[in-house]
Amino acid sequence: MAPVKEILAVVKIQIPAGQASPAPPVGTALGPYGLQIMDFCKEYNARTESQRGNVVPVEITVYADRTFTFITKTPPAAELIKKAAKVKKGAGNPLLENAGSITDAQLTEIAELKMPDLNAYDIEAAKKQIAGTARQMGIDIRG
Repeated sequence: MAPVKEILAVVKIQIPAGQASPAPPVGTALGPYGLQIMDFCKEYNARTESQRGNVVPVEITVYADRTFTFITKTPPAAELIKKAAKVKKGAGNPLLENAGSITDAQLTEIAELKMPDLNAYDIEAAKKQIAGTARQMGIDIRG
C-alpha cells in the first residue's frame, strides 16, 4: 500500500478552457504553495482544449511535497445559460427586467451536462435547479 501524501491545501479557481497562464488568477492562487505553475498550466490546457470557449472550474489538491492533482468540473450553470440565451449578462433586477429566454430543450441539455456536479437524483430535479439559476438571472424558460 502506497503511503498517503499530506494535503497542504485545496484550491478552487475558474479558468477559461485551454487558456491557463501563469498570470492571475492561476499564479496568485498557486504561487504561495511553491508549485510549478507552468506544469499545471500545460496539463490544464491539454485536458480542457476540447471545451475551449467555456469557463471550466478546477479543484486543485496541493500536497506537502509540492506536487498536485486536479479535477475539472463542468462549466458554471450561469455561463451555460448565458451562452444558450445568447446574452452577455443576466438582468440587473430579475424581478422587473427580462434578459432573454431559453427553451425547455436547452434547459434539459444544460441540466444533463451539469448532472455530475449537481446534487440531484434525476434529470427533473436537475432541471429545477438550473431553472432557478435562470430565474435569478432574469432568463425566461419557454415551453
